[in-house]
Parts: sequence; C-alpha cells; structure tokens
Amino acid sequence: MGAGFTGLWTAYYLARRDPGLRIVVLEADVAGAGASGRNGGWASAILPIGWGTVARRHGREATLAWQAALDATLDEIEAVCRREGIDAGFAKDGFLEVATNDAQVIELRHELDIARRWARSEADLRLLSVTEARDLVNAPATRAGLFTPHCAVVQPARLVRGLARAVERLGVTIHERTPVTSAVPGLVTTPAGDVRAPIVLLAVEAYVTQLAGRRTERLPVYSTMIATEPLPEATWAGIGWDRRVTFKDFRRRLFYAQRTADGRIAFGGRGAPYRFGSRVEDPVAGLERWRTELHQTLLSVLPQVGSAAITHAWGGVLGVPRDWMPSVRFDPLSGFGAAGGYSGDGVALSNLAGRTLADLVGGGDSDLVRLPWVGHRSRHWEPEPLRWVGTALGERLAGLADAAEARTGRSSAIWGRAFTTLTGR
Repeated sequence: MGAGFTGLWTAYYLARRDPGLRIVVLEADVAGAGASGRNGGWASAILPIGWGTVARRHGREATLAWQAALDATLDEIEAVCRREGIDAGFAKDGFLEVATNDAQVIELRHELDIARRWARSEADLRLLSVTEARDLVNAPATRAGLFTPHCAVVQPARLVRGLARAVERLGVTIHERTPVTSAVPGLVTTPAGDVRAPIVLLAVEAYVTQLAGRRTERLPVYSTMIATEPLPEATWAGIGWDRRVTFKDFRRRLFYAQRTADGRIAFGGRGAPYRFGSRVEDPVAGLERWRTELHQTLLSVLPQVGSAAITHAWGGVLGVPRDWMPSVRFDPLSGFGAAGGYSGDGVALSNLAGRTLADLVGGGDSDLVRLPWVGHRSRHWEPEPLRWVGTALGERLAGLADAAEARTGRSSAIWGRAFTTLTGR
C-alpha cells in the first residue's frame, strides 16, 4: 500500500529477488503524489534520531551498523538510477551546515564533538573555516561550517516516477487512484473492491493517520518548497555555489536548499501548521503565505539571489513518530508489515527500508534485518487537543529561540530548553 518511495523500493527489491512473485501496489493518487514527489530532494545519510538514544536501546555496535548502512545507501540509489536509466539529476556532492551567530557556533562544535565520539572521522564530517564554508556556498552571515560527503541531491519527482516505471518493467502492477480504506492481515479494502494476499505491506508514511484506528500513529507535518527561475552565471558566481552541495544552517525553524540540475535554487522549510485531528489536507492550501515566508528567508540567507523570480511552489506532508524513531516491521505469522516514520529524512531511508522489508519477507538472515529499527514500535501521539497544542507550542518556541539567539548571539536558555524539553530535539 502506497506508491511512494517505500512501497516502490520494496516492490523493486522483492521483484528482483523473486521474479515469480505476484506484486500489486495500491496508490490513492498517482505514484509519487505524496511526500516522495514533493520533498527537497536530499538523499541524506542523516538519522532523524540521535545515536545516543539508539545506543541506549540497542548498543553502540548496532547503532554504528545502522549509520554505516545508511551511508552506503546513497551509492545504492545511484546504482539503481544508472541500471534502470532513471534521470533523477543525482549528484553526491555532500552537505554543508553553517553557523551564523555565536550560539550556532557553539551548537556546531557540540555536534562535531558528538560525531567524533561516534567514530565519525574527518572523512565523514569536517570542520570548515569561514573561508572554506563560503567557498562552497557564499552565505554572508556564515561564521563556520561543517561538511559531510554523505549526502546527495535528486529531483524527487523524477526519481519516484522513474522507479514506478522500473517496477512495472519487472512485472509489478500499480493501481493508481485506488485509495485504501482499511488494511488488516490478508485483506485490504478499497472502494473498487477487496484485495486478498498472504503478505500485506503498509508504506504510506503520514497517510497512515487516515486509516481507521491509526489516527495517532504519526504526526503529519507539512513541508513547503519554492524554486527560483534558472539563475544566470553572474548570480551563481556571486553565490559561489559551483557544486551541488546541499545547504542549511543551525536554526530550529529549519530550511533546506539545493542547486538543481537546471540551475535553480530549490529552497524549503517547515511552516504550514499541523491540522487539528491529524487531518491531511491539500498541501498547497494557504501556500501563498508560506511561499512569501520562504522567499524572505532565502533572501536573508543568500541576498545575491536579488530579484530572481520564484517560478514554482509546492508542499507535501511527512510523518513523525512520537519518539522520532523510524521503523521497519514484518510479522511472518500474519504476513503483515510496515515501514516509515522518517521525519523528513526519507529519500535515502526509504531505500534502506525497502531492502530491509524485502529481506524480512524473503525470510533469510542478513545484516539489514538486524538493524536497530527492525521491529521497533513507537508509542502513539497524545489525544487532541494536546497534540494540536503541543505542536503549535513547539513551532512558537522554535521561532522564539531562533530569534533570541540571532539577537543576542547566546544560546537561548529559556526558549531553547523549553523547545528541547517539549520536542525531544
């Protein structure tokens, strides 16, 4: 269920493993219509949960194994694009995170210290001076930077649609415009009829909240994106963004940016509010407000963009589990499985999840089926109105903490701590 990255990657690896399998993918809209086709295009090796938290549950070696498997996933995605002829604009040029005030410099050094304690060497994460960071992306406010090679960029809609064509060539059937109304072991119900199968796999990310009895399983969080017109070479020279490095800073109300294959800046961030009751609505509802806010943020970060037109704007919804821990689960007795909860880091994690689900369904032993997220179950979110109040308060605290740190240059003792206590981030 779900023709996004998770469902399609799972179908792809199952079909390659056993061409005799009869695999059907059910999709409420069209393949990639959800988060998979609407994200910022970062295929990153970023785990949405801290290494220390994972290690407290599963140990250091298992945590390091999970990170190593995710690092290797970027090369796997590139290999599939080449093998299947998917023109997704893949470029593995790394990720630059910059500090723009004294408080962010402190956070940058803290992040680097943690990474070193978790065996991330200079080859994995490197401290950059102001000059080195601005040589990659010339953001005027930059004070220092961290760079990791473990991140690639893609055009996500092209990747997911190309993957859909690839699985169809392998004999998989995709039924678009076929929403699932309920799913239990062995039986999936749709308005067009019931589907019976010995193995049922749920791969719908935030949309799981729209199924009966699953309203509080994830928190639907909205991501909004804009893209500029193709920028002239003179503008790119001023920005100094020669390679397709992904880029953000240390603020809590985060943005994420990439240079696209056709010479635009694609720039996104959180912003559109959570809908009461975990409703998942049209992601472009109210988009003009968020488009304006993102444009203002872009100009504040990279004023060299100047009067360049914003030609595209879109949004999507992602799923956040209560403990920020993504999961892959499969019960061989009932034949029911699920994967998701990527909290916005799903472009690469979904590929790892698809390969892991395929191994679990196949019943064989592998390194993937022993990773920490296999079998994990997050507790559900609080009931309303607590869920709505908590989410709105978290957004407010993030803005207050960022503003206080930008104004004073010091870590926000009140708002920042309150944000961390509330969100666990």
